[in-house]
Amino acid sequence: MGARVDIVSKPLGFLRADTFVSAFFFMPFGYGYVRRRYRTIAKESLINEEIRAREMRVISADGEQLGIMSRDEALRLAEEKNLDLVCIAPKAEPPVCKILDYGKYKYDQQKKEKEAKKKQHTTQIKEIRLSTFIEDHDIMVKAKTGAKFLKDGNKLKVSLRFRGRERDYVSTGQEVMEKFAEAVSDVGDVEKKPKFEGRSLTMILTPKNDK
Repeated sequence: MGARVDIVSKPLGFLRADTFVSAFFFMPFGYGYVRRRYRTIAKESLINEEIRAREMRVISADGEQLGIMSRDEALRLAEEKNLDLVCIAPKAEPPVCKILDYGKYKYDQQKKEKEAKKKQHTTQIKEIRLSTFIEDHDIMVKAKTGAKFLKDGNKLKVSLRFRGRERDYVSTGQEVMEKFAEAVSDVGDVEKKPKFEGRSLTMILTPKNDK
């Protein structure tokens, strides 16, 4: 009977980029052999012996076009440089592969993705709730929070709900809305003037577009 030992290898020669090695030993004769198996780290990037194409267009680590060559020759060049062979355009005819440090390549790709996400901004609608008889000081506190939302590029919904007999003081509620809009006028413009939605008076402000 033989015993099987699974070993996770460290970077060595072209046994890089998350290589798994299975070693089989047959006792008691001392005969054994090693079988390499490669796991795909990123589904979009085939590396080293995962690449099945017989021929490919190869680019060096410096960006030099090395021309079309066989898979074995490309792997040999990558091994000589102690780098990886990465298929960057598998659908091209023939596929395009580049010799590079796969670990650094993945790091750079992730860094670019993070930078792209930072540049993307999804506009959200934040909400501030006021009350009919709110004090002027409290309006300024609420306005300070609202101004921060607007500075961050978000729209702002301001709502004021009339409770019970407060419905008789609509003009007071409208004055509160006007004071709030004035308090944030440096950073926001009124997109939708105060109007009733049920028992609530609502207003929409957008970040000021400085031209």
